[in-house]
Amino acid sequence: MLINENLILLNSNAKNKNDLIRDLSILANNDGKINNIDEYIEAVLKREREYSTAVGFGVAIPHGKSDSVIEPFLAFARVNDIDWDSPDGKPVDIVFLIGVPEKDAGSLHLKILANLSRKLMKEDFRESLRNISSKQELLEFLNKSELGF
Repeated sequence: MLINENLILLNSNAKNKNDLIRDLSILANNDGKINNIDEYIEAVLKREREYSTAVGFGVAIPHGKSDSVIEPFLAFARVNDIDWDSPDGKPVDIVFLIGVPEKDAGSLHLKILANLSRKLMKEDFRESLRNISSKQELLEFLNKSELGF
């Protein structure tokens, strides 16, 4: 599994997307998934500058392809309405951060993004994420959701 309890923030107090990306990146760094936090964050922010990773429905999926990623990972945060330049103009409250090594970037990155996006289009999936009360419950839910990674 790409995600574990160390990569989850259920009640983040981040006030903007840069702070949240940093907070999740710190979790990934502390969990041994990345070896250069500044390089990874720059890769994610560079992608954000090209086009917002908010997909609508209160969801954002920031991601970065970088040599600083040692092992592919997925981090999750629930936040209090952050402006993320969403296409529907609504604030974001659910965030999945994806990290993949540059060498694996192509197929793995797209597979994670596609599978996650497909699930996040379903309102019941999003509402479940909003109502989960523990990290363990989140992991069990994601395992049962057949995300394919």
